[in-house]
Amino acid sequence: MGERSGVVSSFTVIKGAQLEATYEVFQRWDLGANKSSNIAAVKDGRLAVTGTAKWHLYLGKTISRRFDTDGPDRILVELAQAACPMATWKPVVLWHMTRDEFLVRDFLTGWLYDQHRSGAWRLRAAHVIPYLRNLSTRPEVTVKEVWAESTTKHVASDLLRLAVDFGLMTGARVREFVSYHLPDDAFVYLLHAAHENEPNAHRLVHLPDWHMFLMEPDDVQRELFRLHQFRRLHYEVAGSLGELRLPYTSAAEFARAELMA
Repeated sequence: MGERSGVVSSFTVIKGAQLEATYEVFQRWDLGANKSSNIAAVKDGRLAVTGTAKWHLYLGKTISRRFDTDGPDRILVELAQAACPMATWKPVVLWHMTRDEFLVRDFLTGWLYDQHRSGAWRLRAAHVIPYLRNLSTRPEVTVKEVWAESTTKHVASDLLRLAVDFGLMTGARVREFVSYHLPDDAFVYLLHAAHENEPNAHRLVHLPDWHMFLMEPDDVQRELFRLHQFRRLHYEVAGSLGELRLPYTSAAEFARAELMA
């Protein structure tokens, strides 16, 4: 996890996912230059086709805050430049951005997942506000600023909007869950990414990160067995013990070999 992995911040949530704009920028990203140079190009409008000067400035700030393109997030740029399908790229982006965006990760893996599991169907911003107000009572969470009531309402609405942007929900003022299925290529990428930090198959299946995609351990295991049948990986279970063997040593290696062909 990143340095802000336990810090509550409203900045990137309020700015939104900006998936299409980020994809467009990454397609024009200069992989031979460093992050600072590319962000400067975003802010002055050289890497985005549309938008006002102010919009370019905020887009640059959001991408700069959200992604380490000189480090582990470089693969997102490479995927965009290889014309990775948006349906695959989106969940990969969500995984990467939630390594450092605590509020988005906590909201999706905790509150929203719990709502889905309990059978909730239609949600409004007002339903999210108690969750946000409770953050300051949690000892593992760092809240650096007290939000005004208007900011709290804004963040509540924008968290639900993020769920829509990533295909987990639909709707405008009232958000409704949809039947979401993580695309196979994205799932295998995320398996590799998770496996780099958690090689134990049983614990990997039970990682809370799968909740971001509304998946329970049984769902993860079902996908593993299915992909085992298609010989995309090796997965066996004997009692409480599991064995998972993946075709590549890292998520980036998998992406470059399988998603950029």
